[in-house]
Amino acid sequence: MRARLLRACRQGLRAPGPPWRVLFFGTDRFAVTALRALRAAGEPSEESLVSRLEVVTLPSRLSGELPVRSCARELQLPVHEWPHTGPVGQFDVGVVASFGRLLSEDLILQFPYGVLNVHPSCLPRWRGPAPIVHTVLHGDKVTGVTIMEIRPKRFDVGPIIQQEEVAVPPHCTAQELEGILAKMGANMLLAVLKNLPESLRNKKEQPKEGVTFAPKISIAKSCIKWEEQTAAQIIQLHRAIGSMFPLQTLWKGTTIKLLDFVEVDNIPGFSGIYS
Repeated sequence: MRARLLRACRQGLRAPGPPWRVLFFGTDRFAVTALRALRAAGEPSEESLVSRLEVVTLPSRLSGELPVRSCARELQLPVHEWPHTGPVGQFDVGVVASFGRLLSEDLILQFPYGVLNVHPSCLPRWRGPAPIVHTVLHGDKVTGVTIMEIRPKRFDVGPIIQQEEVAVPPHCTAQELEGILAKMGANMLLAVLKNLPESLRNKKEQPKEGVTFAPKISIAKSCIKWEEQTAAQIIQLHRAIGSMFPLQTLWKGTTIKLLDFVEVDNIPGFSGIYS
């Protein structure tokens, strides 16, 4: 009954077009790029896309000073601590970027145009909290960004609204790739918001084939196993997680951190070093 009532409210509150009232959900550096783009899109002009922008992020006691919270403070945007989401029924659309929490059906239904998610992979490949890390870790040559519609109860399963591919640069680290995909995702988000009703009408369900998962990476992954990993795999691991967790190894019984690696293509007498 409550869901039907919320749907009825949504039908009566639909704005015909931009500027939109946006509630943004995010936490990290990837999310900051989208948040800044939304704020810039709210500057007064004939093509303004955003009339109101507020932010939901995780409580400081759980996560410390998050990049999104710092950015929102800098931009003088109202901030709500999850699970509080601000005033009910006063936003047209929600936007999620690297938030890491499931949104309930009741919350999603409060938005006349639903909730969009900016996800840094070509879904259904790399569903989950660490798609960029797994893209680099597994040596993918191509990745991209998906703007999708949030569904309750499961992460990253909603229909695709827009998706674009990009080549992964050679020797790229996860941190470098994050910057590329964050800018790409922010631009795609604005394009979707510019023609939101039409974009939603043209959404399509994700393919059932090609699903892979990108679970969160722990510090345990940073321990090098020399007897099991090739040089190429160790370099790939460093590119993927080195900015989060420096790789570690044992040296004469002491754990040491390897802060950087030098890649050499050809070493005389070691033609098979990367095999």
